[in-house]
Amino acid sequence: MNSFGNLFKLSIFGESHGLSVGITVDGCPAGFALSEKDFRNDLARRKSGARGTTPRKETDTPRLISGIFNGFTTGAPITILFENSDVRPADYASFRETPRPGHADFVAMKKFGGFEDYRGGGHFSGRLTLALVAAGVLAKKVIDPITCKARLIEAGGKSDIQKAIEEAVAENDSIGGLAECRITRVPVGLGEPFFNSVESLVSHMIFSIPAIKGIEFGSGFRSAAMKGSEHNDEIINADGTTRSNNEGGINGGISNGNEIIFRVAVKPTSSTGKSQKTVNITTGQMTDLRIQGRHDTCIALRVPVILEAAAAVVIADLLLAEQKVKRIIT
Repeated sequence: MNSFGNLFKLSIFGESHGLSVGITVDGCPAGFALSEKDFRNDLARRKSGARGTTPRKETDTPRLISGIFNGFTTGAPITILFENSDVRPADYASFRETPRPGHADFVAMKKFGGFEDYRGGGHFSGRLTLALVAAGVLAKKVIDPITCKARLIEAGGKSDIQKAIEEAVAENDSIGGLAECRITRVPVGLGEPFFNSVESLVSHMIFSIPAIKGIEFGSGFRSAAMKGSEHNDEIINADGTTRSNNEGGINGGISNGNEIIFRVAVKPTSSTGKSQKTVNITTGQMTDLRIQGRHDTCIALRVPVILEAAAAVVIADLLLAEQKVKRIIT
């Protein structure tokens, strides 16, 4: 449904053009210092405004509704709320009959019988990743000194990201991207075999981010063309450090003490300035569709900080399961 995690548990809520979006984090230990200023850096990294991002302007100011007292987490559920202000619900009324290709318009209508909030994608919108980033700010505090750092390494199939953006803008089209995340200082022993493997949990969380279409760990799909003798990571000391890292820091679903590395494929933004074809579900006839609303040329530009948040949430949950998080921070 709308929750994730076992001990560090998230419950996400809100709609793109509704009153607000937000998240409740349950299971965070008491004693972590937290204030609105702690969110500024990561929220700014997700914010629109750069070339290739949506012109929608939101303040993205976090309101700490519960679970914080005298500047510290109390151990109670923490609710973080963001009010929406720059909304244009009228931009989406026409899509009731002509669902947008690549969006959740059609499946949402069928699943919820027409009662879904369709404005800007409603609860399916990338707007809700704002809440994930907020949860990530808290998770990063919990997992310290473990760090999660992500970056965009390709856009539109090009390593020259700025050039790719300029070309897409000139063509009035959208492009995807490839992003990489590295988790450092991970202890040995996080995760379980099979269903709660590190890869399983990270992948589950990552695919909760809209627009993600693929994930690989370590050498990933390249490993299919490698020989075992070259893919195996030689262990070079008693701490488990390996000479290479084709496994991406995970063996048998369990962290091996090396850097956890994964990469994700981000699809092109479904809303594009190009004319498209869709069906009018009232008449059953094909029709032309041109989306005039606000959208990102390359949503992948804003993905790295969301990946960091998702990874940090998973690691926080795994650390709590192993009782490796300090309950009180002094």
